Amino acid sequence: MTNFSDKEPNLVQQEWWVSRWLELLDSYRFKKRLERARIYAREGNILSIEFKEAQVIAKVQGTEAEPYQVSLSLVPFTDEDWNYIIESLSKKAIFSAQLLAGEMPENIEEVFIENGLSVFPFSLSDIKSRCSCPDKANPCKHIGAIYYQLAERFSEDPFIIFQLRGRSKPQILQALRQLRRKKLQEQDQAKSTEIEEVVEQITEQKNPLKQNYQTPNIEKFWQYDQPLDSSLIVIAPPPDNKTILDILGRIPLSYQEAQIVKQYLQQVYQNVSQQSVIKALNRES
Repeated sequence: MTNFSDKEPNLVQQEWWVSRWLELLDSYRFKKRLERARIYAREGNILSIEFKEAQVIAKVQGTEAEPYQVSLSLVPFTDEDWNYIIESLSKKAIFSAQLLAGEMPENIEEVFIENGLSVFPFSLSDIKSRCSCPDKANPCKHIGAIYYQLAERFSEDPFIIFQLRGRSKPQILQALRQLRRKKLQEQDQAKSTEIEEVVEQITEQKNPLKQNYQTPNIEKFWQYDQPLDSSLIVIAPPPDNKTILDILGRIPLSYQEAQIVKQYLQQVYQNVSQQSVIKALNRES
């Protein structure tokens, strides 16, 4: 809770958003009551003022010993409304920069208007206010004093007007940062995808057979199940008449045993060769 008894509202040099707020008071026809409210705000009758979510709670010292309890609020925007507002604000970096600097962009109302909203109330009747004093008029001088005090608070921190609409400064800035971060990530992803596509195109240009290339199946690589055209192939014995036995050399057995084995293997290789030729030509034995 903050004590404003030693502060005087500085309303000489008004920011445009402060002026918009005070225009609501200027439209009020009971000028004398507003003057008393201004004196209350100037002379320190506001003992405390705090924000509970979107509501203002204050204590104003009147003529009685006990201060009066004052509450004030605006109709808050829905979560869906705020999602659209944040999205619109994030599209203009200048808005984020000015808000972070504590300034209210002059054309920020356009963002709310585009979404069918108004950040500022149209009249005092759009502001919900109550006071525990016996005065039945609204605004009474105690509520009016809070209006003037809020004008000073708006001057110090323009985000307060947004808080009255349902979003605090940390919530707005965090949402803007998250959207900005998401958009940067999407841009980086788009650039990465674009680079990958370019690299792939260059690779394909350098390797025109890449698209038709398939990894061979090693198990079936040497298999060919289709019949061969006998007119396209010529199967003939090697010109030097050497067999695999001649290439392998002497069999490590006794001469007599080696001759027996060699004769047997020659017959086996001869049969295998004949069967191979028959299969290659797709003929039945």
